[in-house]
Amino acid sequence: MTPPFNIGVLQLSMEPVHETVAMAKACEAAGFDTFWIAEAYPWWRKHSFEARSSTAILAVIAYETQRIQLGWGIISPYTRHPVQIAMEARVMQDLAGDRFLLGLGASKIFMKEIGEGEGEKIGPATVMRESIEIVRGVLQGDPFRYQGKMFSADVPPLKTDTHTPRGIPPIYVAGTGPVLQKMGGSIADGLLTASITTPAFVRYSRKNMEEGARKTGKDPAKLVLGSVIVGSIARDPRKGKEGAREQAAMYLANKVQNIKGSADVLLECAGLTFEELQPVAEAMEKGGRKAAARAVTDDILSKVCPIAGTPEECIQRIEEYRAAGCTHIMLEIWGEDRTGQAKLFGDAVLPHFRAKSVKSF
Repeated sequence: MTPPFNIGVLQLSMEPVHETVAMAKACEAAGFDTFWIAEAYPWWRKHSFEARSSTAILAVIAYETQRIQLGWGIISPYTRHPVQIAMEARVMQDLAGDRFLLGLGASKIFMKEIGEGEGEKIGPATVMRESIEIVRGVLQGDPFRYQGKMFSADVPPLKTDTHTPRGIPPIYVAGTGPVLQKMGGSIADGLLTASITTPAFVRYSRKNMEEGARKTGKDPAKLVLGSVIVGSIARDPRKGKEGAREQAAMYLANKVQNIKGSADVLLECAGLTFEELQPVAEAMEKGGRKAAARAVTDDILSKVCPIAGTPEECIQRIEEYRAAGCTHIMLEIWGEDRTGQAKLFGDAVLPHFRAKSVKSF
């Protein structure tokens, strides 16, 4: 079955838990399909944020919500052994049932932060494949033994009287390069793309995902392509872009300082160069995110293709992403009064798409 078109919200795990929970509840009330938590990392301390465990936060959110689907978007097997990932997934199944979505990614930034993966002979693709195989094997509940190049596992079977959920949630691979993007099609239920995704990058990513699916005999039409997209909204068009400008500044500075070559295609699809973004990164380093936002010109913001502005502008932009092949918008709302922005999306944007698609996948 072809996945319906879904619109969700993604938030980094870098703010107080009660604020993140409040945002998740506001998104549920507004009618969003999903709420994703992306794991922050200690780099954000330089800009007055603190990194927190995304799996712990999402468990709290699961307890505080009833309808909205909840996703790890993403966690890295470089920071958690796949058996532990399966254990934390079981917590989410306890609390959220089939609302839970599991996103895995190598997370080049986190690898850099903790010194993992550098100089390793075992590449991220192998790490990702083994992780997914182990997570599925453990969650299935049968006797499971595994010896890979990176990971091993030896887990006894679940007994029939064990009080626990069973089954495997949808698993998505996050990737920017072609190898991991193809794996999203070949061994997972779909692909998640990073922040600063543009419609051009969606088309590039879908091509890779579909190629991976066809090589293993899977139907590409059944796969999810989720994209993290910068956004903000207001009735006033200029105010509606303020949050997107600040969020774009943070991500663009981040990519210049931390990801570098790994973001080449991402930036090429946006028509951006590292030289063009250097002033943004320098402003971020010297004056923080507000200064970086001032360094984001209208031209740069336009190239980022945010879902931002008035409700009508947001609808038009979402349609562009949908036409490019995105099936799941992962909107990163930023700026003032984000719970109010979520409500405005729910009142003035989401109804346009509810008339065209079936909820949840």
